[in-house]
Amino acid sequence: MEFKGKFVARPSRRRKWLIKWTRREGREPHLSDGEGNDEWDNNSVGEFSKDDDLVLPAESGSCIQNNKFRVFVGTWNVAGRSPLGSLDVDLDDWLNLKDSADIYVLGFQEIVPLKAKNVVGAEDEIPAHKWNSLIGRTLNKKWGCPWLTPLVHRSSSNDDYWYQGTSYNFENAKPVVIDQPSQEVSSFSNEYKLMASKKMVGVFISVWMKKDLLKKYCVSNVKLCSVACGIMGYLGNKGAVSVSMSIEGTSFCFIAAHLASGEKTGDELRRNYQVSEIFRRTSFPRAREDDDNPHPLTILGHDQIFWFGDLNYRLCLEDSLARKLVQNKDWRALQEFDQLRKERESGGVFQGWREGGIEFAPTYKYSSPNCNRYSGGFPSRSGEKIRTPAWCDRILWCGKGVTQLSYFRSESKFSDHRPVSAVFSTHIEVTKSANQMASTVSLPPTPPPLHHQTTSGISQEIECKTTLLKLLVQDYEASAPRATTSLGSWLSSEQHS
Repeated sequence: MEFKGKFVARPSRRRKWLIKWTRREGREPHLSDGEGNDEWDNNSVGEFSKDDDLVLPAESGSCIQNNKFRVFVGTWNVAGRSPLGSLDVDLDDWLNLKDSADIYVLGFQEIVPLKAKNVVGAEDEIPAHKWNSLIGRTLNKKWGCPWLTPLVHRSSSNDDYWYQGTSYNFENAKPVVIDQPSQEVSSFSNEYKLMASKKMVGVFISVWMKKDLLKKYCVSNVKLCSVACGIMGYLGNKGAVSVSMSIEGTSFCFIAAHLASGEKTGDELRRNYQVSEIFRRTSFPRAREDDDNPHPLTILGHDQIFWFGDLNYRLCLEDSLARKLVQNKDWRALQEFDQLRKERESGGVFQGWREGGIEFAPTYKYSSPNCNRYSGGFPSRSGEKIRTPAWCDRILWCGKGVTQLSYFRSESKFSDHRPVSAVFSTHIEVTKSANQMASTVSLPPTPPPLHHQTTSGISQEIECKTTLLKLLVQDYEASAPRATTSLGSWLSSEQHS
């Protein structure tokens, strides 16, 4: 995780004079995190280097930091199969733990078979529990931790979780825990915590975050929503589950979706309509237990949005030609016939959204589990469905401060789909108040003593030092009144030393 920061106000004239004075005397003014490591740029008054830990405006009394997080987003249609212990290896490869992320957001489709009893019957919590168990065990196994010690609040539905969060009391600059976990949960030291989990028939989302980040940042307003738009437009065999959450001053929305299948002409319009319904019907209303910070009520109200899943857009291309391009690994030519790309370019869906360049083979449809041959290809099996290979499994995003670092597929043969992943670098805004800044500010060191230690020289040195300190105090009193007491105490001790 990296950091970048900028002033939100220009330094005062007195501060500029102070910088020039200390440099003329051979000293460099600095702001420090307590260890004196963060020096001002010699060539710029208004910016910090990326390693700076504080932004101190002269007039506003608050500052804004931009911190970077690595977010892993993955999607996988598991074809109704229950997770097995042997999947540990596949999941480890998919999650790319050698280059671990700060946040893992995983979307699944068909975690139960899409049979009538599963679609119209009561939700079965066991499949979601099994997948969370496997994910948690995979993320935390190298630390020897149990699979799941969630710092979460359980909803009325047995298979849903969300993190209740912390809010910051800026007067005292200390975190206030809203939903204190039990002692049993707190005693574990997992590297990753479950932040949210939501299941709707076969669509499932699971969000995990590094535990140490929960101590450093305010994570709040974690909310869940599901929209069913399958059979008759309202059954859950198709649709989306979504998670909304805020990290400090930046809001995130993650949407795991499973859209209508079919490769006939016009099927893409059904998918477009389902996307519009998910946008229209997804909401995150306020609740009584929410903190005072406002949060987005709709998908598009968020700062950073990630939409992923089995979107089922196909290739508008004859099967034999598509297979030939796949065989030649001509991904650029194949993308010219991609339905999702065409619909985005024409404004039919996801207008203004972004997707990374696809440099991997189509992820659907493989002949059977443990098979690396596309369905309907040579040699075909008796009764096997012929499906033109397609990039059904996709990841898109929208919002500022998001950079995609990678976009790839994994090679697990667990289902007839291959899992797809993307890693993003995302910026979050962290605002600090005046008293928080004052606790991390150290004043510039005093100038070196004069070489000729005459009585008059010592007197001039003390007078100069005292005047400089008074100017500093006046300057800080004007820009951060809450820091007055600590700076006054520092001045008093300096004058009597």
